[in-house]
Amino acid sequence: MVPAVRKQIDITRLTAELAAAAVELLSAQCAADRLRLQYSPQDIIKFADVQTLQRAVSSAEALHRFFSQFSAQTKHEEGTRNKKA
Repeated sequence: MVPAVRKQIDITRLTAELAAAAVELLSAQCAADRLRLQYSPQDIIKFADVQTLQRAVSSAEALHRFFSQFSAQTKHEEGTRNKKA
């Protein structure tokens, strides 16, 4: 059996891409906050283009699923570290 080859990652690139994603996510959060402060959910549902709204919701759900993995993992690792301390 051939041992699994661990993928070599470029930590510098990963860090830079994560920082860039964080900035873009903050921008998206600000855009969502502007909508939230200016319009009621009922108005958005009633007057917004359905496809645009569905795409926005799908994007938000995909981001939530992706980042929830990290949230759960970090909580687990923090709990493990606290037990060792």
